[in-house]
Amino acid sequence: MGTYPASRRRFWPGLVPIFAIVVVVGEIAFLVRLDMAEKATMVQNWTNSFSFPSSFAPRRSGALPSGSARHVLEEEEEEENRRCREWLEREDSVFYSRNFDEDPVLVAGANQDWSSCSVGCKFGFPDSKIPDATFGLSTNPATATVHRSMESSQYYMENNIRLARRRGYSIIMTTSLSSDVPVGYFSWAEYDIMAPLQPKTAEDHAAAFISNCGARNFRLQALEMLEKLDIKIDSYGSCHRNHDGDVDKVDTLKKYKFSLAFENSNEEDYVTEKFFQSLVAGSVPVVVGAPNIRDFAPSIDSFLHIRKLEDVNAVAKTMKYLAANPAAFNKTLSWKFDGPSDSFNALVDMAAVHSSCRLCIYLATKIQDKEEASARFKNRPCKCKSKAGSLLYHLYVRERGRFKTESVFLSSRNVSLKALESAVLAKFKSINHAPIWKSERPKSIRGGDELRLYRIYPVGLTQREALYGFRFGTDSALQKHIDDHPCSKFEVIFV
Repeated sequence: MGTYPASRRRFWPGLVPIFAIVVVVGEIAFLVRLDMAEKATMVQNWTNSFSFPSSFAPRRSGALPSGSARHVLEEEEEEENRRCREWLEREDSVFYSRNFDEDPVLVAGANQDWSSCSVGCKFGFPDSKIPDATFGLSTNPATATVHRSMESSQYYMENNIRLARRRGYSIIMTTSLSSDVPVGYFSWAEYDIMAPLQPKTAEDHAAAFISNCGARNFRLQALEMLEKLDIKIDSYGSCHRNHDGDVDKVDTLKKYKFSLAFENSNEEDYVTEKFFQSLVAGSVPVVVGAPNIRDFAPSIDSFLHIRKLEDVNAVAKTMKYLAANPAAFNKTLSWKFDGPSDSFNALVDMAAVHSSCRLCIYLATKIQDKEEASARFKNRPCKCKSKAGSLLYHLYVRERGRFKTESVFLSSRNVSLKALESAVLAKFKSINHAPIWKSERPKSIRGGDELRLYRIYPVGLTQREALYGFRFGTDSALQKHIDDHPCSKFEVIFV
């Protein structure tokens, strides 16, 4: 190789330090610009989509590696989700202006102690404070007006929900599952439906306790038709009485294979003690009444239904067949050994929480919903965006009959009904949740410690909608609901 002149050889060593300085300065400038760009992107993401800070995002990108590298990436993603959940719980935390523990829901009416209710709840006659609600109509627009009745709307027209609304009532409490706070006849404490069976010693087929002879349905005609078809009926009530009525009703029913559970009107959801006392007694109820009586039955074989007078012949024939065939008759009572259906439990478990307490929960929920509509609640993130582009949704869930909600998170990578149910079950299992009916049901049907989710639905639906009407149907419907209702609130029913 040739050699450089001495002058040139002296030039290059002197130039090296200068060149190094230039390179270092340029690199620093580049890094500064890069850091500023990253910070600007972070701020933009935070502002536009409430993204989680990029410093918490996984440092790996591109195709997923295999083996130990994949495991490391999964750990990083889980760590990001953990921090994201913590951030959402902090940023979405809601501080309401009213603390119901210190300032309970106040309902004007008889003094009652509801210290066991899951929300602060008091019934009384306040001297100066404006109550949140009152039974009857009120001239104060700040007080909700409540109409409560367990009678049929065919006898008391104001029990018709539409008519009650027109008369000025804002909260309806009737036997209808479409009312705001249903007040049914059943309660686990009052009706021991799992009581053991007793021998059917009565010679006649059925017992009847009917006192209102002017019922607004065909129940008396049905009774007379059954008798003409040679169904032997011992009648203890005022109507068609042929036995002394001074007896204990349930103890008497226990002797009979059948009970005429004839209501005084055929109205949806109007199911009274006539039906439930028959279940306690282990006497198969023959029903004239609610067209949806099947919803209230512990099994599909547990009752006979006379929907119209034309059904009487077929029902009489079935009664004779069951009376003469012990195996077939025992099948109608198999629920006494197997337990009621999940659908029955899901309906009647509602009464594990007294209707007065459920009224307070309803009122407190409405009060908070109104406050959440204010401007200061509009900036809640409700979701967190990762560096990889996926979202973590923050949802709120509570059990029916309780007021407090729990945080649940759902990833946009899997917004599905199955994923939501899994997330809900995981959350409630993690806090060792006991269903609200656990201490109310008879021991034989309380089950073990495993949680089983029967229904999940948005907070605010009526029980008719929740149990029989509402379904997301598809995963995309769930996704749309979450998008349309940030920080969505759900209610669940465990069986």
